[in-house]
Amino acid sequence: MIRFSKATQDMRASAIRELMGLATRSDMISFAGGMPGNSLFPVEELDSLYSRLSVEAKQTAFQYGPTQGYPPLLDSLGRYLQSLGLPMEGNGLIVTTGGLQAIYLTAKVMLDPKDVVVTEDPTFVGGIAAFRSHRAVLNGVPMDDDGIQMDLLEKTWKRLPSRPKLVYVIPNFHNPAGVQYSRERRLSLIGFLKKHPSVLLEDDAYHELYFDETDNETVRPIKALAGETIPVCYVGSFSKIFGPGMRLGWLLSPKAIHAQCELAKQSVDACSPTFTQVLADRFFREGYLSQYVKRIRPVYRRRAEAMLKGLSESMPETVTWTLPKGGFYVWVTLPKHTDATDILKASIERGAVFVVGKTFDPRGRRNHCFRLAFSHTPEDKIEQGVKIVAEAVRRFV
Repeated sequence: MIRFSKATQDMRASAIRELMGLATRSDMISFAGGMPGNSLFPVEELDSLYSRLSVEAKQTAFQYGPTQGYPPLLDSLGRYLQSLGLPMEGNGLIVTTGGLQAIYLTAKVMLDPKDVVVTEDPTFVGGIAAFRSHRAVLNGVPMDDDGIQMDLLEKTWKRLPSRPKLVYVIPNFHNPAGVQYSRERRLSLIGFLKKHPSVLLEDDAYHELYFDETDNETVRPIKALAGETIPVCYVGSFSKIFGPGMRLGWLLSPKAIHAQCELAKQSVDACSPTFTQVLADRFFREGYLSQYVKRIRPVYRRRAEAMLKGLSESMPETVTWTLPKGGFYVWVTLPKHTDATDILKASIERGAVFVVGKTFDPRGRRNHCFRLAFSHTPEDKIEQGVKIVAEAVRRFV
């Protein structure tokens, strides 16, 4: 008889991963995966970068590296984070195997079974999985267009059986809700955590993907605004600004947490891929990052506009949706009696797929909503796909 650990009882298959088989069908329009468009990857830049590496650098790229990260990348990444206003003194930086590993490592060193984690509702499915894998108790707090609702956070806090170990938020171009925290809401959250101490886990994977260049200052990280007044673990990712296949992210955290995360990472994978770290370092140093994000921002803006136009033209009046200023997602809310799973089934029959709301609910219940990802799909396909989804919605609304 096979005896699994108790932790496996809280593991769930990712609804998004299960839909990826459908998403790759040539006859299916996919709004399911939050992925960059394949045609947008910086292939030519990477070809040029690699061809100009010395033999010694290429040999280093094939070798194991330090757990904390490839030292030149730690230097170039650190200077990039400083340019965002993030405090480096008193914090440690570690390169992770994707942003999700940074979330997982933080959960691993912070959480015991039955510890409390406060998240937004909805929230990133990968975060939910990471916290559940450590048998944490999740409490979701609803959001509005400015971020987590502070009055509801206060009420949630008061009724919790114990002080939360972590508060997990996604302030810029939220996955899945698509919203961006206002500056006032960021400051309110900082003020709240000064009075109610807990570690803030800030997931900022979409930081560079604002649509309007004038919005550069509005995406300022909470950790940059807070300085050292509250403990903040800051998570970022190369997946949206370089390529998901690179499997690189980072974690900037207070030194005490950093030291434990480095030990935890040694037991998980020893080190992240040196090969892609070498390329990422050159990507930073040769100025490709700023050029690349300037090239892709208008593409994602046009795709978002195509989706919003399609929704406004075809959805029933009782259906609402968010208006993203960046990122990959639009969050659609249906009348409360509606089950998005029924709509998904009808939509798949007609050739379009998306992700239902309960996937992103910390308790896996609320399902009168769904996420549409516009990032991977060209405008003409978006227009066609939104019509299919809207037809399915009208069958049940």
